[in-house]
Amino acid sequence: MSSLPAIIVSSLSKQFGEVRAVDRLSFEVYAGEIFGLVGPDGAGKTTTLRMLAGVLAADSGTATVAGCDVVRDPEGAKYHLSYMSQRFGLYEDLTAEENIRFYADLFGVRRKQREQRSQELLAAAGLSDFRSRLAGNLSGGMKQKLGLVCSLIHTPRVILLDEPTNGVDPVSRRDFWRILYSLVAEGVAILTSTSYLDEAERCHRVGLLHQGRLLFCDRPEELKKRFPGEILAVHASQPVRVREVLAGAPGVRSALLVGDHVHVFVDGVARRLPELRARLDAAGVSYESIQPVAPSIEDLFVSAVEVESPAAVGTKPS
Repeated sequence: MSSLPAIIVSSLSKQFGEVRAVDRLSFEVYAGEIFGLVGPDGAGKTTTLRMLAGVLAADSGTATVAGCDVVRDPEGAKYHLSYMSQRFGLYEDLTAEENIRFYADLFGVRRKQREQRSQELLAAAGLSDFRSRLAGNLSGGMKQKLGLVCSLIHTPRVILLDEPTNGVDPVSRRDFWRILYSLVAEGVAILTSTSYLDEAERCHRVGLLHQGRLLFCDRPEELKKRFPGEILAVHASQPVRVREVLAGAPGVRSALLVGDHVHVFVDGVARRLPELRARLDAAGVSYESIQPVAPSIEDLFVSAVEVESPAAVGTKPS
């Protein structure tokens, strides 16, 4: 990872009417790093990426991408970055190879360089056998990977990805991340947004975004250490009933449904575990197990949002 930031964001803000979509956002992304901007829908992720790509003007603040001030000169960084929006502009009546050639021409990539780069990227994406297929006939995951190939054809120094794996099948999602890791090895700076909190674990650093503001920014392992209190995981056949019984109990800050179990945020496991067992037994609620677990980034995010918006508690971010 380079010591020089490839992206520098300082007090960046954007407002739509009375809604402040991005609120004095500040962070840095380094060459050879994957930085994840994580948060639910409406957190300000897309707005932030569009400002950094120079397609949306900021109201205030500064942003430098690949050494170019994208607030003052949005066209300056064009040839040094690549922006892949949620709906990347593939031409469905062109083949995969023709789409790649089109984007290569847009960025002035010479034919020899394009052919070599295209061959490498298609192989990495598992699309070599589909280069002659119409883009419109590709699966959703393949379209996303082709979009990434087109975004990378001019060898950008900075890549901006707006929820690139949203709705993508698990195999394509794995391939997608494998390509990103290979780019990191080449010294590329990657800023990706996602609403999947499990993907935060794959990033070198993570910024948790909520209502346009950055709640936390650190490495995933360091973020987990910031969780206030401890967590008990209750596995039961009726997790909704478990949450109803335990929510509001002494020492319980909140209870979050996670699949077939409940994460109960408590002020201390040693004291509260016997009390919660007794509470479930008294209510006649059966459970398979109740035991301490290490906090996840999802738990930290829910806990942080809880402080600002109590109504958000009890549901898993999407």
